[in-house]
Amino acid sequence: MTDVPPARPQLTTHDTVAAPAAVVLVLHGGKDRSRADVTGRSLSWQRAAALARTLGRRLHDDRIAVRLLRYRSVGWNGDGADKIADARWALERIGDDLGQVPIVLVGHSLGGRTACHAADGPLVRGVVALAPWLPPGEPVGALAGKQLHAAHGRRDRITRASDTRAYVERAAAVTTASSFTDMGERGHYLLTGIHAWNAFADDRIRRILG
Repeated sequence: MTDVPPARPQLTTHDTVAAPAAVVLVLHGGKDRSRADVTGRSLSWQRAAALARTLGRRLHDDRIAVRLLRYRSVGWNGDGADKIADARWALERIGDDLGQVPIVLVGHSLGGRTACHAADGPLVRGVVALAPWLPPGEPVGALAGKQLHAAHGRRDRITRASDTRAYVERAAAVTTASSFTDMGERGHYLLTGIHAWNAFADDRIRRILG
């Protein structure tokens, strides 16, 4: 695995779908503040890569392609502008490469926060947020006319399930569909109960795409 940092965002393909009917864009986690580059040694990126590989296998027969975004840097750093810009770059790249295909954003932790900001992309149909970082006051406007499905475990000590539940309740005023799923006694890093996290993501992606 390479540990050379990217000079710009990067997309990794996790499928062999020749003519996709839809695309899943996976967004990895990060830190509150850090200007460090995202390398192949990043545990957040590695966890997202494992999720992307699993989704690629599960969704292949339905012609749903999977892409993984690698941000330029690790941290949200205030307003998250560069993370949101990286996600918008990925959405534009997918549109350029594959045409007007519907896209579902799947984000873990900081990636869930990024997804909720980038959800207003014209090709985006909805967001699947896994243990997302959605602090009080986080805006919901980008989700207007989209779906939002979030899941959070009660043992999470990095982000707060109560914040996620409150965000989903506020977002219900603008989304076409929204849901919060209690993942029980599970923590933040998608390690405990990985099969349940994968199954949740798979189910909600299919729900968004109809």
